[in-house]
Amino acid sequence: MIAIGGLQKVSLIDYPGYISAIVFLQGCNFRCGYCHNPELVNPQLYGPPLHEEDIFAFLKKRVDKLDAVTITGGEPTFQKELPDFIRRIRAIGFRVKLDTNGSCTEMLKSMIDENLLDYIAMDIKAPIHLYDRVCRVNVNKDEIAQSIRVIMDSSVEYEFRTTLVHDLIHNDDFPPLWDLIRGARLFVLQNFTPSKTLDDRYLLRKSFSPDDLQRLADAAGRHVGKVTIRA
Repeated sequence: MIAIGGLQKVSLIDYPGYISAIVFLQGCNFRCGYCHNPELVNPQLYGPPLHEEDIFAFLKKRVDKLDAVTITGGEPTFQKELPDFIRRIRAIGFRVKLDTNGSCTEMLKSMIDENLLDYIAMDIKAPIHLYDRVCRVNVNKDEIAQSIRVIMDSSVEYEFRTTLVHDLIHNDDFPPLWDLIRGARLFVLQNFTPSKTLDDRYLLRKSFSPDDLQRLADAAGRHVGKVTIRA
């Protein structure tokens, strides 16, 4: 049984161009201090999981009102039941968007090969050499790089996105990040908002200024097809 931590019944912005519901899955293998879903990451904060059949009962009633389901977390690929869960969603007729940190390349590739995913949003936490520090765990960097390549080589629509936190990634760190995603279709810069975090110390961190965001967007734009800022 998949561990479902929450359901947002409608979103007009999470899946570009589509009206979607959002299913939040519990569990994550990273511990990024700025994470804004601590109740899905820290087991001590988990609420009672929602029943899977209740989710499908809801979705079946929304066939003519929703276009898609976004699956996020936590880290959805942390759960081995994810492919079966998505198969059931697609059987109802919905498109599926997956949010992932890219740490489970094998599952990601198998779902792409099976045409289970219509859109992938992969978080690029940092340039590879900073992953352990930013994610606060030992990360298999090869998996991250492989997932980026698997996504870019697929026919699935996708975006890569990086959350910008002051003093976490510095100016000199960005060129290796651009190299990591060189040639990508879409890169999204997300400005950190200190509202709810896994580590309360991050509530004292600052957001990037509009000028800094635009400067980074201009730099990224020399390496990828399109850059979007989400402030």
